[in-house]
Amino acid sequence: MTLPLLRPLAHRPTALLWAGLAGAAVGDELFRVVLGYVAARTLGPDAGYLSVVQAAATLATLLLGARALDRVAPLRVMMAADLLRAAALAGLALAWLAWGAPPAWALFGTILVLGAGLAAFRPAMQAALPVLAGDRTMLPAANALMDTTERLARLAGPGLLVLAAALLAEVQFVALNVATFLLSALAIWAVARIRTVPPGSMGGESLLDAALRGVRAVRRHALLGFMLAVVGVQNGVWVAVYYLALPLQLERTLGAAGLPAFGTVIAAYGVGNLAGTLVLGNLGLPARPARLVFLGILLFGVATMAMAGAMLLPAGWQVAGIALAAAVAAIGGPMQDIVVATLRQTDLAREDVAAAVRAHMVSVQLGTVVAMLAAPALVAALGPAAVALGGGAIYVAIALAGFMRVRG
Repeated sequence: MTLPLLRPLAHRPTALLWAGLAGAAVGDELFRVVLGYVAARTLGPDAGYLSVVQAAATLATLLLGARALDRVAPLRVMMAADLLRAAALAGLALAWLAWGAPPAWALFGTILVLGAGLAAFRPAMQAALPVLAGDRTMLPAANALMDTTERLARLAGPGLLVLAAALLAEVQFVALNVATFLLSALAIWAVARIRTVPPGSMGGESLLDAALRGVRAVRRHALLGFMLAVVGVQNGVWVAVYYLALPLQLERTLGAAGLPAFGTVIAAYGVGNLAGTLVLGNLGLPARPARLVFLGILLFGVATMAMAGAMLLPAGWQVAGIALAAAVAAIGGPMQDIVVATLRQTDLAREDVAAAVRAHMVSVQLGTVVAMLAAPALVAALGPAAVALGGGAIYVAIALAGFMRVRG
């Protein structure tokens, strides 16, 4: 008997898309971990400004490119985004080899292109998935399946990093990311030859209307509206804690051994992510989705506060304690993400899905900009453990507010 999570793989377009996304996600996570550690080592707390640049590029693309992107077939948008990101990473690798280290201008330029590519790719994928899945009843499983690409990447990517750190130079991980984006583009090209996904254009709407359409689409939906309001804060906390405070803590405690330790923690996070996705993907959309979403937020917050406590343990115990807390926190991610993605695709009009995803991403990137502008100074003044403790407390407060304000 086939598990519900695996049934979308019986459809060739969905299977090809999943395979391409899985490969690109692993390469992207390898690069993300290496970049996070290299940037923390070379720039210190100022490494957080890389996230600000990426968020600004994502925001600009989401707000200024919405009207143009909606008029292009989603699969073409996805393919172009993959090729653009592969080219930017190839340029970074060449500059790294030429200078002997990644120059700051190349790091910031690559991050800028990656942010723009993500802003183009993700809404297009969410808009294409209902067409590629074929049967709307398969959407919870299809969303969970696509969600596994990032969850698997957080497990496989850092796991490969731990195994290969002694064999490969850091720049070679960037080259691997180039190859995975090229393979993803090839998979999407194959999907486009099998199934046509039409553009979701709304015709002659203004640039402002195109940018605001997603907000209007979700504001009357209690849960989607609430999540749009808080997701920016959530993501800002997540980036500040897991990709600034955490690598700085490990670098200060372990020195040269900090990179494989960071990879170990992110791999543990991936284990929790994947476990949550596999369970939820086989259960389908719950009868009371809001309750599941807020339980996930609460779990993440409590576990992140526990991770802050683990940062105060003796050096020999720190990695194990942090990794265990990260794995538990990660279970809360799919409890939110799968439910929200499925509700957007089932409760909103088809032409509003990409716009709603863009609105979600705008909130995410605004939160990232604010958090990462403040986080370097906070980490320098208070220390990584205090920032992690405060971040977990913010998640707990959001969960409690959600339980009180949203029913279902």
